[in-house]
Amino acid sequence: MARGDMERKLAEWLRGRNGTDELSTCALVLAVVLVGLNILLRSFVVSVIALVLMAYAWWRMSSKNLEARENENGVFVESLGPLRPWIRNPAKAMAEARAYKHIKCPECGQRVRVPRGKGKVRITCPKCRHTYEARA
Repeated sequence: MARGDMERKLAEWLRGRNGTDELSTCALVLAVVLVGLNILLRSFVVSVIALVLMAYAWWRMSSKNLEARENENGVFVESLGPLRPWIRNPAKAMAEARAYKHIKCPECGQRVRVPRGKGKVRITCPKCRHTYEARA
């Protein structure tokens, strides 16, 4: 069987299925980390957990119930909150943390990004237009 034929059949099988999302990717990465850890520990429990995580990720990727998987992924992404950029791209998040500071608006709670090292700055919230001062 030619390589292109196999790719076509795989694409045909995946049509209408969930595919990868952040929750399945996180489950796979965690499973790979546990497999690496299991090389050192040689624990049956760790290997079972890694296998269950891999099976869960495969089940999510091959599921045809797109709405349910999207809702689950939305809840997962929401629960990550401010950790999300650090998980997606740690190098970029580190550069962002060095260059900018995130300050919450005292009125509405909106997070505003201001450059670090500027001393005391006057900030106008883009959401509620409240003006306040903070140290950057």
